[in-house]
Parts: sequence; C-alpha cells; structure tokens
Amino acid sequence: MSTTPFVYPEGCFFNSLEDIKDKHITVMGLGLNGGGEASVRFLLKHGAYVLVTDMKTPEQLKPTIDSISQDKSLDTSRLTYVLGEHRIDDFANADCVIKNPGVKIQGNKYLQAAKAIETDISLFLKFTKAKIIAVTGSKGKSSTVSAIYYGMQHTGFDAFLGGNITVSPLTFLEETSENSVVVLELSSWQLADLRGRKLLKPYISLITKIVPDHQNWYGNMGDYVADKRLIYADQTAEDFTVVDYDGDAIGTGPSCGGTWGDLFARETKGKVIRYSKNDLEAHAKGTDGAWQSYDDDNVFSGMVKLPGWTKPKKVLSKLKVPGQHMKCNTMNAALVLAIMGVEPSKIEEVLASWSGIPHRLQYFHSWTSKNGQVFKFYNDSCATVPEAAAAASQAFGKPVVFITGGTDKGLEFNVLADTLNYKASYSTKTAGNYLLAGTGTDKLVKLLDNDKTEYKGPYNSLDELLDAVKADLENASKDFVTDVVVFSPGATSFGMFTNEFERGNKFMSKVEEKF
Repeated sequence: MSTTPFVYPEGCFFNSLEDIKDKHITVMGLGLNGGGEASVRFLLKHGAYVLVTDMKTPEQLKPTIDSISQDKSLDTSRLTYVLGEHRIDDFANADCVIKNPGVKIQGNKYLQAAKAIETDISLFLKFTKAKIIAVTGSKGKSSTVSAIYYGMQHTGFDAFLGGNITVSPLTFLEETSENSVVVLELSSWQLADLRGRKLLKPYISLITKIVPDHQNWYGNMGDYVADKRLIYADQTAEDFTVVDYDGDAIGTGPSCGGTWGDLFARETKGKVIRYSKNDLEAHAKGTDGAWQSYDDDNVFSGMVKLPGWTKPKKVLSKLKVPGQHMKCNTMNAALVLAIMGVEPSKIEEVLASWSGIPHRLQYFHSWTSKNGQVFKFYNDSCATVPEAAAAASQAFGKPVVFITGGTDKGLEFNVLADTLNYKASYSTKTAGNYLLAGTGTDKLVKLLDNDKTEYKGPYNSLDELLDAVKADLENASKDFVTDVVVFSPGATSFGMFTNEFERGNKFMSKVEEKF
C-alpha cells in the first residue's frame, strides 16, 4: 500500500550564507562517512551554533569527532555533542535541523518537533551557481557518476563530484561558480528530502536501470520509484532527461503497464534521451540516445545519436573495466559527455583509460598458489542488490570463484539464484560459490537448495570464509577453470559490518593478510 509522501516548503530556510551566522542548528547524525561531518564544518565556518546528536556513542564516532576537534580553523566553542541519544528539546529549540537522509521523517517524533528541516544537499542546491548533472537509479549510480566525473576532469571542465558517493557537496560549495559542473549521485532518500523544495533543476538528469531495492523501507515499487521521479520534476524544455529504453524484469515495472523508462519519458519536461543494450538505430529508428553495437567479430562499440545529429557516432571501444553492466555505466557517461559537447573521438580516448572505482569490481590483489597458478581478487562490495551480484558473477565472460551474501533489505534473490544455478539463458556456471552469513543469505540458500545448486557456507565471518577459499584454491589442479575470485554480496552489510565500504575494506585487508 502506498503512503502519502512528506512535502517540504518551497525553497530553503536560509536565504543567504550570511543567514547561517548565530543560528542554532541541530545536525541529526554525525556518522563516519563524511556527510554529517561536512555539515558540521560548513555550519561552524559560517558562524552557527551547532548541536550534533547521534544514537552512536562517542567511542563509535571517535574518528569523526577527532577530525573535527583537531581542525584549528573551526570555532569548536560553538559545537555541542549529544551522543548515544536524541532529545526532543534539541530539535524543538533549534532554528533548523539538518536531517540525515537515512532517517524517515514520517512518524519520527524528533523531526516532527523541528521548526525547519534542511539537508546538506538542499543547502548546496540553494547556494551553488554551478550546472548540475544529477544521477539516480537502482544499479550503477556510483560507477556512472564516477565515469562522468573522470571524463569531465580530462576534457577541460571545472568539475566536482558529490552526493551519495560519500562526498558531501558542502565540502566544495564555495569552490564552485557559474562555470563549474557538479555531478551529483542522489539516492531515493536524498531525493525524497527535496520533495516540494524546487531546488533541484539539473541540466542533465539520468536514471540508471530500475530494479527492486530498499523494499524494507518502501514496501512497494511505486513509492520507491516515486522518489526517483523527483530528479526530473523541475526540469524544463532546455534540460535533458536520460532514461532506459529496455524492458524491466517481469513483475517489476509500473502498475500502469509499460516500462519505467517509458513512464519517465512521458512525464519529464526535458528533452528525452534513451539508452539501450540494443541497437536503437535498428529497433527504434529516430530515437535519440546511446546503445551498444557489435560487429561480425563481436567487437564492441558504444554509439550515440543526439538531437540534430544526422547519424550516430562512436564514443566507446576498448574499456579497462570488466562486465556488461560496466559497459552500460560507461556508455551512459559517454552519452552525458556528448550532451555536454565533448567530441566523440575525445570521449572514446578518455573513457578508455577509466579504471573504475573502489568497491565496484575493483581489482586489488593477486596471489600465486603452491602449484603456480595466479589468482586475481576483485572487490564488488557496493553490489547491495541481488541483480548487481548476478551481473558481477557474469562480468568476466568465464567462470569465477564467487563470494556472496549478507543482510536482507526486503528483496527477492531469484535473479541471483537463477544465475548461480545457470537457469538464466545468459549465465556461465561459477567455479565455486561461497556464502557469507546473513538474513539475505538465508533467502538465497533456500532457492539454491531447491535447485540443488552447490555452495559452501554460510560462514559467520570473513576469516572462516577466506580460509575455506584458500584451502580449495591451494588444492586446485593446474588446469582449474578460472583465475578470478569475486566478492559481490548482493545484500546490505548491516550486522556484520557498519556499511558496504567498511565491508569492502575489511574484505580486501583480510585477503591481503591471508593470501
């Protein structure tokens, strides 16, 4: 059942940066990933009295607290911490509350007591004069924004990257100007916190492939995608909206029928640009967009056709990053660069050197077994949905030793199970499956057991799991079918790890310790 979304007042509580001075502002959630810290630093710099409240303890937040306290440029006499609890008065008495996107406003007694609520994203959008490229979706957001940013850095733009990719745009707000371009990755939660404000007016909005995600939060696809749709809500006919052309998985599309991409294309006021795995020239003549093309020798090219172009142009060829899904992400980056006026040949040259980002099929270690076989290890910890893990298992065009599993967030694991038991027409059988324990893994195990798919585990720690992997690889024959080991959880990290970044870092450190 759909819920009525919260709508914020139009605009921003602060009319100018000078308005921040001497205001009493409560920051809800300090955290360890930089968002809360960036808000605290920004507000102190502009003369506010800041109260930080977080359910975590001082011990848990020590790295962030130390980082702030050691910065002598900040007037920490204006800073107060209330940790291990929230107090209603800290919200009710504040002039404004800076909200953590991971906290629902509906039913939250603390936020309901606030006079005004902002986020680091709303503050940034209020005060920046930069051109915005905004990206949301379910799969590939971080890789896509990182490839766009990399391309812009290497083609002469004054470019910045922030948002859900763990860099708060407040850290670079005052470096931006009307000549800057800011690439923002925006989660559905961050978008929901902008509903009604009319602050997000991106020159280019891009929605990556939509699959079920965060269903433990939303409960249904309609509410989840309703937040995604906010990315183009205030675009104009001068802007561009980039959306999927291909179909959705059975049962995951709009309740009104058709595809999510078609729904987005109908709704937006911007110029619609589509992307596809298939040749748009052949299947949708006259459609502007980007697609993958293969010649008779199966050699890949990424093609783009924009409004006003008489014929498509090649923008991608050889790529460093592995996998079909990374071709999609890099192709969308190429499409954005083309919209921004970069020459196709330059796009092809620059993106050929992009090597991806941490925790997304990140190659980080090699190890030689006793019999002389070299194994390469890849960290894909930011794969937090089953579809992403399924894609990672197939990314190398050959069998892989596959490590997966984690905490459930209300998703179905059928796609991953069908890939691992190679029911799916596209799937290559893995060389071994190792499961990390969690509530999501429990759901996967039932599906694998039903199909008699072989696996080892679930293991209750990375140590146990990697010991098992190492023992098996040490005993593997010299003609073992693969040299690739991939960690792609397909689930959240909560419980065993603080977040997917800590999970990825711990995986890499444990591998380097044991192999």
